[in-house]
Amino acid sequence: MSIFRNPFDPETRLHKGCSCGQHSSQAAHDMELQAAQDRAVEGAVMRALFPDDNMRRNFLRSVGAGTALAAISTIFPLGAAKEAFAQTGGKLEKQKLKVGFIPITCATPIIMAAPMGFYAKYGLDVEVVKTAGWAVIRDKAMNKEYDAAHMLSPMPIAMSMGIGSNPMPWTVPAIENINGQAITLAMKHKDKRDPKQWKGFKFAVPFDFSMHNYLLRYYLAEAGLDPDTDVQIRAVPPPEMVANLRAENIDGFLGPDPMNQRAVYDGVGFIHILSRDIWDGHPCCAFGASKEFVTSMPNTYQALLKSIIDATKFASNPANRKDIATAIAPANYLNQPETVIEQILTGTFADGLGGVKKVPDRLEFDPFPYESFAVWILTQMKRWGQIKGDVDYRKVARDVFLATDAARLMKENGFPAPEVSMKKLTIMNKVFDPAKPEDYLKGFAIKRS
Repeated sequence: MSIFRNPFDPETRLHKGCSCGQHSSQAAHDMELQAAQDRAVEGAVMRALFPDDNMRRNFLRSVGAGTALAAISTIFPLGAAKEAFAQTGGKLEKQKLKVGFIPITCATPIIMAAPMGFYAKYGLDVEVVKTAGWAVIRDKAMNKEYDAAHMLSPMPIAMSMGIGSNPMPWTVPAIENINGQAITLAMKHKDKRDPKQWKGFKFAVPFDFSMHNYLLRYYLAEAGLDPDTDVQIRAVPPPEMVANLRAENIDGFLGPDPMNQRAVYDGVGFIHILSRDIWDGHPCCAFGASKEFVTSMPNTYQALLKSIIDATKFASNPANRKDIATAIAPANYLNQPETVIEQILTGTFADGLGGVKKVPDRLEFDPFPYESFAVWILTQMKRWGQIKGDVDYRKVARDVFLATDAARLMKENGFPAPEVSMKKLTIMNKVFDPAKPEDYLKGFAIKRS
């Protein structure tokens, strides 16, 4: 039975007490509701700070509740968190969430939002779940084992269109990172820097529906190699890429970090080219959520998106990168040496050939999901035969990449947001006009469509 009074019941009294019928006045009702919301925020913060409940209990017993509250308030703005929670509408449809992620630096905002308190700030209790591979992420998300997930930016497009899986409307409310990939080759190929020399090579990419796959194919084709006949390209989960390079199962990979830098760290590979030098500003990974989640849990969706935009804004400041590296390097997140993560996030890194490079924008963070990104991805899906027939590029892009939501919440969070969602792009010195995708496709000599 509902705790709220039925106004159509003649026995119900509406003018005394409160709306739920359990308090002497509406003021008392509101005070208890506010207290409950405050406790929700405090509980989420404590769970983020003390994942081990025994540790939390021991801490409270040793210092007392009052001292603990004062100490935590000095390092975490509880008052601001409670206010932010209230501004989301307070009534989260679901507070405890599971968000899947692959242990790569592309997931930095999603991962760091847990240990650094960005989810707790909006009253969310989020468990970020390390996951083995992209097909597992997709399947768990579609089966509702995850409420949302770290995804490759092309994945929600493929899922929405039923390419590689049953069709299910999916969205990209925010881009996780831009740039942040590289082509890494085995050390035995250090004298083969011209891709024209790569005929017969075996390459790994994380997934068929990935920017890595499309950028590698683009790069090879521009060098005159057919990526389907002149080389082999196979899908390998990112955590397994370095081991496959070491075992000589592959000659190289276009993969996400930290795999490229870890190959250098382990002495088994060198960085041939950063993905930013193929397309500067390209999207990589995304925050993905089902259309059902977005529409059926609007308050929770907004709180989650705000958390990730806040974390992305924090990550976009180079001054914060070393602290972030410390937060996400541990075993429950990336499980990498902190120095490897620092090299990636700061852009000062060893290239594996005896040099030290300084590329501050090797990995950047900008959450805005340009619809033109989606249109370009669709052209490459069609170019390589993943999509056949006519494509309504603009409709798919608008339905999947939620630029309007991102722009509104970015502005609310003090993050500059673009005024338009479509822009021309430049990939390897070729301009892509999203208004003319079919003309762009016709310009490629090597393609399947």
